[in-house]
Amino acid sequence: MVNGINRLSCAKMCRAQSKRGKLMLRLSTVGRLGLLCSALWLSACASQQTKMEQTPTLDRQGSPTAMRMLDKFGNQAFNPLFDLGAWHGFLQPGQVEEYGAFNGPMIIAEEYGLYLANQLEKLNISVNGKDLDYAEAQVSFENQAGQLQQRYHWPQLELQLSLHFVTPRSAIVSTSLINKTDKPLPLTLRWQGQLLQDWQDELPLTKQYPDWQRSIITQPQGVEIQLGNVRSTWNMLLSGDSRYQIRRSVPSQSEQTGTLAYQASHQLNLDSKQRQVIYTSHSYVHSQQEWQQESRRLDEVFNNPAKAIEASQQRWQQYQEKGLMQQAVLPDALAEKAMQTLLGNWRGSAGALKHDVVTPSVTARWFNGAWAWDSWKHAAAMAHFAPNVAKDNILAMFDYQIQADDPLRPQDAGMVIDAIFYNKDAQRGGDGGNWNERNTKPPLASWAVWELYQASQDKALLQQLYPKLVAYHQWWYKNRDHNQNGLAEYGATAHPLHNDQQGHILFDINPLEQGDISQQVKTHCQHKSQDWYQCAGATLYEQVLSSGQYHELDIGAQHGAGWESGMDNAARFGFINTEQLQTYAEQHYAGNLQQARLDWQVRFFENHSKDGTLLGFSIDQESVELNAYLAMEKHLLAEMAKVLGLAEQSRRWQSQSETLAARVNQCFFDQDSGFYYDRQIGREKADTSGCSGKLLTARGRGPEGWAPLWAGIAGQKEADAVASVMLSSDEFNTYVPLGTAAQSNPAYHPDIYWRGRVWLDQWYFGVMALDKYGYHQQAAELALRLLNNSQGLLQDGAIRENYHPLNGAVQGATNFSWSAAHLYLMYRQLNPN
Repeated sequence: MVNGINRLSCAKMCRAQSKRGKLMLRLSTVGRLGLLCSALWLSACASQQTKMEQTPTLDRQGSPTAMRMLDKFGNQAFNPLFDLGAWHGFLQPGQVEEYGAFNGPMIIAEEYGLYLANQLEKLNISVNGKDLDYAEAQVSFENQAGQLQQRYHWPQLELQLSLHFVTPRSAIVSTSLINKTDKPLPLTLRWQGQLLQDWQDELPLTKQYPDWQRSIITQPQGVEIQLGNVRSTWNMLLSGDSRYQIRRSVPSQSEQTGTLAYQASHQLNLDSKQRQVIYTSHSYVHSQQEWQQESRRLDEVFNNPAKAIEASQQRWQQYQEKGLMQQAVLPDALAEKAMQTLLGNWRGSAGALKHDVVTPSVTARWFNGAWAWDSWKHAAAMAHFAPNVAKDNILAMFDYQIQADDPLRPQDAGMVIDAIFYNKDAQRGGDGGNWNERNTKPPLASWAVWELYQASQDKALLQQLYPKLVAYHQWWYKNRDHNQNGLAEYGATAHPLHNDQQGHILFDINPLEQGDISQQVKTHCQHKSQDWYQCAGATLYEQVLSSGQYHELDIGAQHGAGWESGMDNAARFGFINTEQLQTYAEQHYAGNLQQARLDWQVRFFENHSKDGTLLGFSIDQESVELNAYLAMEKHLLAEMAKVLGLAEQSRRWQSQSETLAARVNQCFFDQDSGFYYDRQIGREKADTSGCSGKLLTARGRGPEGWAPLWAGIAGQKEADAVASVMLSSDEFNTYVPLGTAAQSNPAYHPDIYWRGRVWLDQWYFGVMALDKYGYHQQAAELALRLLNNSQGLLQDGAIRENYHPLNGAVQGATNFSWSAAHLYLMYRQLNPN
């Protein structure tokens, strides 16, 4: 390791160049980093290039032994191949005993990924009555884009297995048998499979779900697995009509061989040097209606299976032709991994999802739905290689844009809700638990739409979405600008988890044993559990804050506001743990904890319409990146209006954008520390900037501080100051750079979700912010350092939700879409010159 640069990463760069016939390292971009790589180039490329060409983009091997195999972050083990929006995926075998099949499948039980089997189509072959031993074969596996392949060579026979997805509900396995001898070979092919019996390690399904019914039905052409009804909100959801079917192109004698197991056989005489191919489809559907549609599609597939496979291969070739570039700072292999990750998280429309979506992660426990700003990020990247998927992903979220006649929340007309899933929640008449209308997400929709338009020139899409984007933009000023000063706040909707039926804000409190507040709480609040009570009302909440007579507080609207920002538990929203708060008190208030709490308390404003209707709640601070995004969005709306011939609207949007950009620089930049911060409102008069309230500098620095640079609205003087903070090793310039809190932040911890971990969206915003304001070399260095130092990123590990800033350890979800999206966008956009 030399200054954080290892030989492997240099060789990666060399390979990315040599495959294009350009053996150069772009020294003008990479600077000193490039010189170091140049010094290592000859030995690194020579020793590593061949090995790396053989390294798969993603490790697809795995041996499922239970339906749920969760790691400490809640991820299902292994990285199955999913494609074409299918709701099931497959693995390569993890051990010799499993050779001759693709492992799994993993199915998405509406909202949760679960392994159905270790293997469902294990192939054993007998030649002249003698079984071939896979341990004696020459074996090779390939995980190419959009397909899995296995090759087995014995002296007399070659077996090739390949798997491609050919419909949004079916994959097809091609089983190719080649007689290598000069004599005919009589073959007996035997397929077998069995459903998993354990829910998770050492927990049988019969104990977890004793009433769940599954069955295997053998048929002349294959097997049907029927999955009974189960409605377990947080674990597994199946309709009772869900099924998995295996269909072969040849007849077979099938029989059940035990508990939820089967075996099928087929006799085949293979002439000398002859090659014969058998096709098997694997289909997973949620309902009878889906199965009727899929049955018709499968009939077409089996009329010409080779054509269906060729179409799959051509589709992936188009992804690569569109998606890969001639020149880039980041390596092609990483871009391909990012593309595979995004396409693997693509789910076809089903249930309440009216359009196809790209979910955050197929392998993470809670992430098989679609979130608003996740979707904008996914679409911005996929616009460049899968524009139709990008378009659907955007439309899926706008399918549930709140309308003025909405029966549940008409006051939120224009809002795009936070998260949509296969099942709606109870308020919407469903039984899902993940659907969320407590908040929206930051206003990046216009960015995604404009990125898609620039890639596709789809003017009809702009015409369709422009009025929806305008309504969403205006919602922020109607529902999240409490003092109507043109600067918006994050907040929370009117919701049973935020307020009672009378509209009073809800909060939970663990009060001190003594004091007036304890008595009021016990008299007026509902006892929940142990020392916790649920209370309602802004008046009592204010009394609690002022008194400081509590051990802990928990306010639903605070979580809603954090979620609305996308930075769920960021320090700027008052999130700090007890130990950190005590340290802060000792540093600033001689250990006075009650005094220290004042800097971290959050309040909420009730937002009402003119007729008194509760619109929702605003947190008592105007957020810098929210208003930077809104300024950028106004500019993008101006660009869209110009394309659509709406000259007056375009002029008005652009004027508003420039005005808001000036306000952001006036009200959120701190001259003393050279950084942007949120501004608390409602308790302080205007300061020297002429803006009301005070800057929340006490809560430390976070990535919101470089959002004005990414949005392109910062002045060069402000950008230079911010860049200095970003590049300081005492702040954000860590081993893996640009984490979600500066090391100087009082609430910083390298393993807290949004208070230290490195999220690749904020990393991307930061690197591109530096690049936009002339810090090209530094931007390239930070980008390449993340690649070099993040565990598994340049090897065959899954792209992760976030990374540890001090040691590069993987954290959070596996196969995370927006990390992939921003790696891909960085690949396209980082200046190579």
